[in-house]
Amino acid sequence: MTTRSTYHHGDLRQAVLAAALDVITAEGPGALSLRDLARRAGVSHAAPAHHFKDRTGLLTALAAEGYGLLAEALAAAPDLRERGVRYVRFAVEHPAHFQVMFQPGLLRADDPDLLAAKERASAELRAGVAGLTDTGDARSAGIAAWSLAHGFATLLLTHNVTGAVGDRDPEEYFRSLTGLLFSGQLPPSGQQERE
Repeated sequence: MTTRSTYHHGDLRQAVLAAALDVITAEGPGALSLRDLARRAGVSHAAPAHHFKDRTGLLTALAAEGYGLLAEALAAAPDLRERGVRYVRFAVEHPAHFQVMFQPGLLRADDPDLLAAKERASAELRAGVAGLTDTGDARSAGIAAWSLAHGFATLLLTHNVTGAVGDRDPEEYFRSLTGLLFSGQLPPSGQQERE
């Protein structure tokens, strides 16, 4: 009797997605291969293709999952500033999703699941801007808010603001940045150091 003549995986799709997130977190999306993910999941090399067809399909599924998670995170925030904080928190908690979501060259742009998830996340960002009373141009205000949150999250994940943030909580630091930009108030003393 062999110990592993056949293997049944309970949820192969989720196992492959989880393995892909591990690879992307450690090595980036360029290191991803369906054959390696099948090996990690303990299934035949052809099994992941059943769920994702190819590498692009897998990355698209990860991006759709990421946008769904982002929409949920944003929906729980009471105002635009806190939506920005949740955006930063999402990037820190889901770095592999974050890497893949914003690289359209890796994805199937016309995928219905991806389009629906992106729209949910966009709607949550727009809802935050809708709470502002004096924006003038809501679209530009939304792009400005997104740029601030996305830029800070990207700089944080790539360790480009490590010196500036220091041992402070990144979410609190982000709140102070938004206060600086939108009210003209400098952060409290000690938070003005530069890298």
